[in-house]
Amino acid sequence: MQPRFDPEQVTADDAIVWQESKLFLLDQRVLPQQVAFVELNSATETANAITEMVVRGAPAIGVTAAYGMVLAARAAYQAGAVQWRSRIRAEVDLLRRSRPTAVNLFWAIKRMDQLIGALADDEDPTERLLTEAKAIHQEDIAANRAMGDLGAELIAAGSKVITHCNAGALATGGYGTALGVIRSAFKSGKLAGVYADETRPWLQGARLTAWELLQDRIPVTLLADGAAASLMRQGEVDWVVVGSDRIAANGDVANKIGTYHLAVAAKHHQLKVMVVAPTSTIDMSLPSGAEIPIEVRDGAEIESCGDKRVAADGAEVWNPVFDVTPAGMVDAIVTEKGVVHAPNEEKMRKLMIN
Repeated sequence: MQPRFDPEQVTADDAIVWQESKLFLLDQRVLPQQVAFVELNSATETANAITEMVVRGAPAIGVTAAYGMVLAARAAYQAGAVQWRSRIRAEVDLLRRSRPTAVNLFWAIKRMDQLIGALADDEDPTERLLTEAKAIHQEDIAANRAMGDLGAELIAAGSKVITHCNAGALATGGYGTALGVIRSAFKSGKLAGVYADETRPWLQGARLTAWELLQDRIPVTLLADGAAASLMRQGEVDWVVVGSDRIAANGDVANKIGTYHLAVAAKHHQLKVMVVAPTSTIDMSLPSGAEIPIEVRDGAEIESCGDKRVAADGAEVWNPVFDVTPAGMVDAIVTEKGVVHAPNEEKMRKLMIN
């Protein structure tokens, strides 16, 4: 089943759809060759979709988890009004375990859990939780648009930017974080060029970022991850603009594997690094990036490209999904609450209490 709109008119902003009491996710595993939705009717299906990369990107995972909580609570209540709270725990735990690094997942579940705690014991939780999930979704879109404008203000006219992975509408509730900045800067006529790393092993840059930008008629040049430093050496980059899956209290940033590599190259060439993420991505409980849990996925993702195996049999594989860029290598963290220049613990704390 597909949502009730023309698949040929689907955009990246339609990646998460609640319709007819069901959750639909644009399947990011098959873009751009196919535009297809996965229908989800339970929290277990939602958790599996997060784990299997149907949806990815920290804000999008958070929004999806919120809708997953609606599905869990509805099923628990329909099984009987008595003890529905205890019945949802197993599925909520599945949601929590679906991806370990993206803190927005845990933030959204906690927010929904707090609402559950405020409901009467015999109250049907479905509509109240659905209203909250929709609010989380809309708040994320509004935050992304605010960040887009704030980040674009930092970019001088005639600049060229490079991004890594996909931090666009597909990775959020809509509009995007890093791509939100690129969208806003392009509308302002500031960008002379946009580059996107292909982003191995899932090729989010080649498949998703390029697709999103071209949908917006923003010209983009793809390059292999290892080509970025040479591009910088030629003077073709002014800003590195990326998203984040978790930011520690001192401003250390966890993002897609290869981000640290890009930041090191940028610092060597005296270029600026901008991280764009909502405050729900900031985890003040972790003093530094050293405490951020880094997901390591199946080595088969490295051994193959698409459905074709490319690695020599017998080679060991290390496949971390994220790396940590130290705060000292970041020039600006852009959030919906404002911009933190040269982030450190004091500045991050001040941002979060405002």
